[in-house]
Amino acid sequence: MTDPRILVLIPARMAATRLPGKPLADIAGMPMIVHVLRRAEAAGIGRVAVATDTEEIASIVTAHGGEAVMTRPTHPSGSDRIHEAMQKLDPEGEAEIVINLQGDFPTIAPESIREVLPPFTDPAVDIVTLASEIHTEEEHLAPSVVKAVGSHIGPRRMRALYFTRATAPYGDGPRYHHIGLYAYRRAALERFVSLPRSPLEVQESLEQLRALEAGMRIDIVIVDSVPRGVDTPPDLETARSILSKS
Repeated sequence: MTDPRILVLIPARMAATRLPGKPLADIAGMPMIVHVLRRAEAAGIGRVAVATDTEEIASIVTAHGGEAVMTRPTHPSGSDRIHEAMQKLDPEGEAEIVINLQGDFPTIAPESIREVLPPFTDPAVDIVTLASEIHTEEEHLAPSVVKAVGSHIGPRRMRALYFTRATAPYGDGPRYHHIGLYAYRRAALERFVSLPRSPLEVQESLEQLRALEAGMRIDIVIVDSVPRGVDTPPDLETARSILSKS
């Protein structure tokens, strides 16, 4: 029995710049989007649906027993897409927490998805996301690895101060690789998508900075590993290698 107060939405579209059609890319005999769907279902925390603008993706999801909702093709971000999906799937407003799980995380651990829920016991928290400690020089330096900078407020938990593609914070000490999974209070998602793009969001090309610049509170849960995102053909081959062994 799924919890109607929690909605897990997976945005998926075919028009990815670096890897077109990637939601339907075959990984170990199953489309990538179905792998992500299965991980979300295994988390066992709430209703799961794929939000897409493509009938082919919706058909594949439903053929594998999942739920799909059609959304407009003009959305500028996954957050806008899940907002429309939330309104369609839950017009009565039962869902209190809405999770945006990227459709290119086929290796994400179900327990990592569950980790975003505990911080919401604090009513001051608007958004929760994940990060993992960086252990390689390549990750420290790569602009493609977004660093989460925050103040520790408990075991494996920080309050976000900033997100950046730069190597930060400066000096000795841990740095954290941000994982692009977001859980929103419903009201926080409503507010977030109503805000204009912020200056730092535009400069860093990171939409979560819009929330911070607007004074919204983002808490970060530290998890043990970063799921392998699939953005390029080599990423896809890596995911195939990992999942063919599982």
